[in-house]
Parts: sequence; structure tokens; C-alpha cells
Amino acid sequence: MYLKEFGHFSVTASNCTSTQLIVFLLTGIPGLEDFHIWIAIPFSFMYLLAVLGNGLVMAVVAWDRKLHEPMYLFLAMLAFNDVLLCTVTVPKMLLIFWQGPSPSTFPACLTQMFFVHALFLSESAVLLAMAFDRYVAICAPLHYTTLLTGSLIGKVGLALVARSVAVVTPGVLLILRLHFCHTNIIHHTYCENMGIAKLACNSITLNSIYGLTAALLTTGLDFILISLSYWVILQTVFRLPSREAQTKAFRTCGAHICVMLLFYILAFFSFFTHRFGYNIPRHTLILLANLYLLVPPTMNPIVYGVNTKEIRMRVLRLFR
Repeated sequence: MYLKEFGHFSVTASNCTSTQLIVFLLTGIPGLEDFHIWIAIPFSFMYLLAVLGNGLVMAVVAWDRKLHEPMYLFLAMLAFNDVLLCTVTVPKMLLIFWQGPSPSTFPACLTQMFFVHALFLSESAVLLAMAFDRYVAICAPLHYTTLLTGSLIGKVGLALVARSVAVVTPGVLLILRLHFCHTNIIHHTYCENMGIAKLACNSITLNSIYGLTAALLTTGLDFILISLSYWVILQTVFRLPSREAQTKAFRTCGAHICVMLLFYILAFFSFFTHRFGYNIPRHTLILLANLYLLVPPTMNPIVYGVNTKEIRMRVLRLFR
């Protein structure tokens, strides 16, 4: 029904350049259309948990001046980014699950693509900043207050936004150069770079090369630096004289490492299988593309909130 209703929006070879008139049709998870309603239930619960949990972290950090310290400010940044990342994708996704294929204009699709990739990059940058914060706190505690000042944190926030915009904008411009002549149907739940590019009738080699290079030089480099930071942190922890101090450091760093591994493993697996996993079923690729944007924002407030004593105590105080 939906495909016929919006069929007159399909692009033809004689009208390749009128990209502003294109209306893409997002169909959801291919092959699992009969299960969309059931898939929507856990996705709705995860989205609600992500928004409430991250909103609570932001409220607690903003409300209590004693938490206006680097570690908690970075947590608030992460929570804010998580709420935006979920909200950019999940409401449209749930609409598709509940009502069927949903149309999206070319500007709207391009806008969603921009924010999905920009927020993903800023998430990675915040995780890197949090790893650096823990590195200084454990490996150079005497320099913590002098290195991580309020002005530095503000500059870090501006830098991560600038990096995201600078990296994602060329990808958007590369999409604008494409001509869409074949179909306007996107077998996905949201608009993302290669999902749109693969609909083009001209070469997308440049798009693919830029996307791969940008990912390796941003999130790939972030992951390497985070790994090096925690390697040095763990070596320092092993040399701590107090068993209690070792346990506390392991508890904090262990939770951080688990969350970061979850984020990067899901993201890189989805990224590389989407480009090179030709034998992997399409519905598996689309599910992974949804999970790497939804699972970390859902888990972050649980892991960081429950594992961080100061935030946990203040949340309990709010409810009391």
C-alpha cells in the first residue's frame, strides 16, 4: 500500500538532478516487517530508559554545584549527547514500526544523516575526554586541578562540536553531487550516508573512500588513544600500595572500559559489515545499525550513574 501510494515520487533517469524533489521511503528492517510491532516494544523501552536515565544524570549534575567537576561535567556532556542521538533516530524508527514505511524528503533525510554521524563522532570524542580525565586523575593526581580547569572543559566541548561538523559536512556535500535515478526506497529505519549513496546512479567510490577514511581517522584514532590511556591507567593501578585503592580504581575503570568496548565493538562491526559483509543478511546489518546507536545511550546512565557513588547518592536523595 505504502509503496504504491508514494510510487509517483520515484526518480527517473530523465530527472536525475532534481534532488530537492526526491522523497525517500524508509521501509524499516527488511525481511522482518511482520515483527516490527514486536521489535518496537524493546526499542521503545530502551529509548524511554535512555531519555529518563540521561536526563536524570544531567539534572543531578546541573543541580548540585559540588558535582561541577571535570568527571561529572563530562558525564553530563555524554548524557546530553546520548539524548540527542536517540531522539534523532528512534521516534522516526518507531513510527515506521507502528505505521509502516514512512516518507522523508531529501532535505529531511540529509539533515538526519548529518546529525546521526555528527552525534556519533561527538560521542566518541566525549569518551576520549573521559578516558583522559581518568588518566590524569590516576596517573598524575597532583596535576589534576591545574590541567583540567573549567575553561579547558569548555574548550573541549567546543572542539568536539567543531570536529563533528568539520568531518561530517564533506560527507553531506558528497551526497549532494550524486544523481538519483534508480529508486527512492531506503531499506533502513533512518537515513545514513551509505544507505543514501547506494541509491545513486553515478559512482559512489569517493563517498565510500571518504567515509572509511573519516571513520578511521576519528573514531578509530579515538579508540586507539582510549586503549592506550587505560593501558597506562591499569599499569598504574597495579602499582598502587593500597588494596582498597586498587579495588576502587578497578571498579571505576572496569565499568568505563565495558561501556566503551560495547560502543566501539557494535559501531565498528556495523560499519565494516555494512561495507564489506556481502554474505550477511540485510536485516542483521540494519538491526546492528540501530543497536549501536541505542544500546550505549541506554547503558551509559545505568553504568555511570550506579557505579559513580556521588551521582548515585544524589539520585537517591532526590527520590527521598
